[in-house]
Amino acid sequence: MKKSYHATQGWLLSILLLLCSLLARGASNDAEALKADMKFFTDGSCSELKTEVKMQDLAGFKSDLLKTVATGLLDATYDKTYRAASYQAYPSPRELGRTLKMGDGFSRYENITGIYLEPGDNVVLVGNTADKKLSLLLPDWMRQPPAGMDSTKDPNGWGLHKQEIPLSQGVNVIQVKKATNAYVSYFDDHAEQAPKVTIHFPTGKVNGFFDATKHTNDDWNRLLDHAVGPIMDARGKHIQVAYPVEWFNVYTRSKGVELINKYDTMLHHHFSLMGLVKYKKVPENRILARVNFNYYMFRDGDGVAYLGNKDTMRMVADPGVVTVGDPCWGFCHEVGHALQMRQITWGGMTEVSNNIFSLYTGGKMGNESRLKAQKNYASARRNIIEANPRKSFLAVPDVFDRLVPFWQLHLYFSQNGRPDFYADVMEEMRKRPDAGTGDESIKNQLEFVKICCDVAKLDLTDFFDKWGFFWVGQIAVDDYGKYHFTITQQMVDETKSYVARKNYRKPATDLTLTED
Repeated sequence: MKKSYHATQGWLLSILLLLCSLLARGASNDAEALKADMKFFTDGSCSELKTEVKMQDLAGFKSDLLKTVATGLLDATYDKTYRAASYQAYPSPRELGRTLKMGDGFSRYENITGIYLEPGDNVVLVGNTADKKLSLLLPDWMRQPPAGMDSTKDPNGWGLHKQEIPLSQGVNVIQVKKATNAYVSYFDDHAEQAPKVTIHFPTGKVNGFFDATKHTNDDWNRLLDHAVGPIMDARGKHIQVAYPVEWFNVYTRSKGVELINKYDTMLHHHFSLMGLVKYKKVPENRILARVNFNYYMFRDGDGVAYLGNKDTMRMVADPGVVTVGDPCWGFCHEVGHALQMRQITWGGMTEVSNNIFSLYTGGKMGNESRLKAQKNYASARRNIIEANPRKSFLAVPDVFDRLVPFWQLHLYFSQNGRPDFYADVMEEMRKRPDAGTGDESIKNQLEFVKICCDVAKLDLTDFFDKWGFFWVGQIAVDDYGKYHFTITQQMVDETKSYVARKNYRKPATDLTLTED
């Protein structure tokens, strides 16, 4: 029995190897047929026929797929709107993070194709790449935690999983693992010099995507009605969203333009606060907001994520809700994390400097100041300025109390003809090197004092002194990591001397009394 078992096993293995060989040879022949038929087209994308190609030439095609494409091109029935498009290079999030002195929080999924690829073999045809690096991103938007498990304890994490497939010029026969919308990853540190690349998807289904700068609400409804995948992509000038068609149909029918414009408006205010509008540095890149199935709301390396349930989706998909109260604060807060600059995010400031954005944009959208509503001005004075013994504002556990002095700067200068104070401060930060990182990041706190005084042309040292910016000693801070800061008298004296040498006048009023 034993010998017979092994003989049978060997026979089965031989058959399996033969089948694999035949399948591989078939795939190779398909690719070779596609490559052979490229001679009928103007370039590797096979999206346009050479002018001399006529109907009678179809008999010479070796690939049924490209023969079908050619037939449609010849009789003008092949719709290339989404199947064959030119894709531009975007500045890489990494490069933007370097030049704008922030994290790499912009979208990795900029080039939406509008194509829904199903599992198995698919063909992607790529035009002249000019030796640029491109890949296809296939994100698992609808990934769910294991059944019966607490979604926050998902062993696979909360992040966005994806399949990434390198693309080369000409024929690409790819193996798709899970059905999803497709995106072209095309980033370049010198994007303005990089050529557009034409990419053709002769296989897959058209899902389409919404562009609020070009489309109408009628287009929006039509896209929802004809969606073949569970996620609809939509974008504006600054925002990109990927939410379920199911919830768009509930909350956003006939309101796609309004929704995307609301997001764009909030982001415009964010960019204004950080000086990108004033100094003409707003990037073409967008911020991504997507669905997730693990947690209510969070920000990670792929943007902002919202829980895919009825209540949370209403907050982010209904344009009448998205800019009001908690929904507005939540979006502004999470995007604030993506945009907060390193030099104003030393240890202890992660949940503070982002909320300067939340207060600013929330106010622009007509919302009441949380500092006012929560009575943080009084509690911050009590817990910091009036504390005995004196303490650093960083020693106060309430991040809203820590936020008060930073918001008071905006209020004071806005009330005195300088509403773009922070725009100028952040532009100055972009010009100056980081003062320190890790346990040395506390040096950015004192550098912030210098920059504020230089931008205001005022001696603000009394204001900062009252809020404990010049507190001397050691502080242990737990802020998504452990920090052990040492502030010496020498560091404080050097900062005060720097400001004194500028001979700036002192403000006529006490800035610590400023409130909304």
